[in-house]
Amino acid sequence: MIRTSLAAAALKAAARSAAVVLAIGVAATAAAQSNRAECERTYKPTVGQSGKDVVWVPTPDELVRRMLTMARVTPQDFVIDLGAGDGKIAIAAAKPPFNATSLGIEYNPDMVKLANCMVQVEGVPAKTKVIQGDIFKEDFSKANVITMYLLPELNLCVRHRILAMRPGTRVTSHQFTMGDWEADETAEIEFRTAYLWIVPARVGGAWAMRDSSGMTFNVSLNQTFQKLGGEVTLGNAKQPLVGVTLRGEDLRFAFNDDKGVTRTFSGKVNGNQVAGTLRASGGGAETQVTGTLQGQPRVGEWANMLSQCGRFYGK
Repeated sequence: MIRTSLAAAALKAAARSAAVVLAIGVAATAAAQSNRAECERTYKPTVGQSGKDVVWVPTPDELVRRMLTMARVTPQDFVIDLGAGDGKIAIAAAKPPFNATSLGIEYNPDMVKLANCMVQVEGVPAKTKVIQGDIFKEDFSKANVITMYLLPELNLCVRHRILAMRPGTRVTSHQFTMGDWEADETAEIEFRTAYLWIVPARVGGAWAMRDSSGMTFNVSLNQTFQKLGGEVTLGNAKQPLVGVTLRGEDLRFAFNDDKGVTRTFSGKVNGNQVAGTLRASGGGAETQVTGTLQGQPRVGEWANMLSQCGRFYGK
């Protein structure tokens, strides 16, 4: 019994010693990884090295800032960087002046370790991390800002998933476009281009509208990405819509009523409902307007996965 008690005491003492050693080791590691050179001690990437679907080329700091500024990133945002590499964009999103919560998705496990070491070095482990994963398999639908520096084909092959995200989601890309989905904004920094898209609400279809004065009218919208056209039916008369714009959930258009007065609608789409104001030209009265989509949105080929993208999804 005495020997057993002594053995138990020895084990406890050893465990305490091991815990102390481990704590010292962790502290020493954290202290050692105080800069990028220390993080790169076990793995140092080289510009142009091959990855799963891309080569690694870091985005310049100034362009990173411009991308995040264009996307109007705030502390309320959740930013996901697709193909995070060494974590540069995810880390920048988590730091002032943006202070967002962020996540990077990177396929190369060595890059992931380097990125998370840099997260520690930059002092933002509470705001960001980089996970090992495939952007064609990971769920990034919870983000309200997407950043990426991929390749044209990869941009096109995540496009349908981005278009299915919440309207108003901001998407920014370094250098490469998304085909015929035209960017809402562009910026040039030292011969490099940053693009910004705003995910549009799906508004194609027939809308029954009523204003607070009791006037009713129908609006038919044709949609391709954020580009819209259509007509309004007021009584027995049809008029083309003019100045139609869609930026995320924000919808705006104008038309001439049966008296020849130009009326401008400005409102916000929420699923199959829309609400806003209708203002008559010439200082006329402003009325409140609500509308309901009749049936499901008409969604064209623009929203679908492109045929050449099946291989990324095992199809």
